[in-house]
Amino acid sequence: MRRSLSHGWDTNTADSQTPATPLHALASDYLRVLTNERAASIHTLRAYERELNSFCSYIGEIFGNDCAPARIEHLHIRSYLGTLYTRGLSKASAARALAAIRSWFKWLARTGHVEKNTASLVSTPKLPKHLPRVPSIEQMNRVVDNVSEDAATWPARDRAILELLYGCGIRNAELTALNLNDIHWANDAILVRGKGQKQRYVPLGDAAAQALRAYLTERSARLTANDTARTTPAVFLNLKLRGLNSPGRQARLTTRSVGRIVKRIAIFRGLSSDVHPHTLRHAFGTHLLEEGADLRAIQELLGHERLSTTQRYTQLTATKLARVYDDTHPRAK
Repeated sequence: MRRSLSHGWDTNTADSQTPATPLHALASDYLRVLTNERAASIHTLRAYERELNSFCSYIGEIFGNDCAPARIEHLHIRSYLGTLYTRGLSKASAARALAAIRSWFKWLARTGHVEKNTASLVSTPKLPKHLPRVPSIEQMNRVVDNVSEDAATWPARDRAILELLYGCGIRNAELTALNLNDIHWANDAILVRGKGQKQRYVPLGDAAAQALRAYLTERSARLTANDTARTTPAVFLNLKLRGLNSPGRQARLTTRSVGRIVKRIAIFRGLSSDVHPHTLRHAFGTHLLEEGADLRAIQELLGHERLSTTQRYTQLTATKLARVYDDTHPRAK
């Protein structure tokens, strides 16, 4: 399947590395549905293409290239997951592959290619629960309040990035996708496009608004000083304005660059090296809960589809409370 990152996915032309089999064609059709009807992110599309192509090739080795999806049983899917383990992949990787296969088979059943979703009979690999380490409120304030040229290549921009990630709890991809018209100054809010292009409004606190205004002033000055400056809707721009004249890039900062910025500043201010943008989102939810915020409100702010996802933060808080109890209560010793 050939993909075009700027214009979606072209599923009419087969990639030279992808066998033109009926199963691959159905996988291609499903990717087109994800693109056009469900507005799946490019990251989801890449992952599903990889997982489904690999699975289709595995089935082709068993039944041949003309295999119909109705011949695939849940035992074949379980066997495929076994091959992933043999190749050294983790349970998390196998779980991601199974999620893609399940989603595809659900669509195959709905469109009449199979009678039932046989993938639903395969159990998800049990994953160990790893609760993320969340910096304290004091640690986060120290990081956000002390963005200097020592650790930041563009201090005003990087301060605004940290303020929005921690102050608004948005995802890295949501941050980099922000456009100027998504900032609603009159309502003290920003419009965020989450997973599946679902939109939500997130309050813009005073500190975040102040940092954002300071950065936008510098942003405007840099664009004006650029000899070939063009307008760009992107809020956060890369330092050298690379891709400014490219309609697809617009000098927009990438998620990978944001990750480097956050890690560099966090380490400089004494946090552990495993800090990344999502750590700030975890800190946002955890600190709200610690300060008495309602779980449903946190769910809305974070854009979680299920409350069970938000309830993860109660586990983080409970873990902290248990540690405090163990350290301080006389009957705990």
